[in-house]
Amino acid sequence: MIKGVLMDLSGTIHVGTTPITGAIGAVERLEKAGIAVRFVTNTSRKTRDSLHDTLAKMGFDIPREHMFTAPLAVRRYLEQHKLRPYLLVHPNLYSEFDGVEQENPNAVVVGDAEDDFSFRKMNEAFRLLKEGATLLATGRTRYFEGDQGLELDAGPYVAALEYAADTSAIVLGKPAPVFFHEAAEELGLQPSECVMVGDDAETDVAAALDAGLQAILVQTGKYREGDEARIGKPFIKATDIVAAVEEIMRTVAVRP
Repeated sequence: MIKGVLMDLSGTIHVGTTPITGAIGAVERLEKAGIAVRFVTNTSRKTRDSLHDTLAKMGFDIPREHMFTAPLAVRRYLEQHKLRPYLLVHPNLYSEFDGVEQENPNAVVVGDAEDDFSFRKMNEAFRLLKEGATLLATGRTRYFEGDQGLELDAGPYVAALEYAADTSAIVLGKPAPVFFHEAAEELGLQPSECVMVGDDAETDVAAALDAGLQAILVQTGKYREGDEARIGKPFIKATDIVAAVEEIMRTVAVRP
């Protein structure tokens, strides 16, 4: 039985700064029905506070504490393991790591740095990794749907550093199972009691299924025809978030 929903943001309820048609009402419908929701995202060009403000300007009434972000998961990992990061992230994200010791780094943190993926910074990260630093990543997402079309995400740059330094990244956002499990735990639920809703066949849907959740693939955002072939387990397909919420409500209603 579905008791909780983990919902992607970019491509699922909005694209760039524009809400997907019907998304605001669909989110409100879940809240009014008393279904627990966490908004899970690898977005790493903005802090959680900034992301919350952006969503509010679009018209979404989402509590800040209901947003479960990959950068905050990275910060928790740094603090738990007493690591000092070299931040290869977007300048907007620096404040998310305020108070974390960064001198003499023994870890490299990679997010979606956008224009800051310069040769100088990538090379500095590479040298640290060759010296034994730990590679941490907000995610492995290859690309996402932006205002002007598809845009590269952090995944290709993580792969480049892994290849160059002959190392493996610890991924702390999607598609890591721990990310889904921690979000479900925040809701006080088992993974099997949650459904993940997203537009990425691999990072959202296949990964959630592998982590023991149910999953719905929405045909908006980065979705392209044929993406279903990347999913090897049973899932639900919905035209958009409105249809996905309708499916969730139907499932909740017909099961005891």
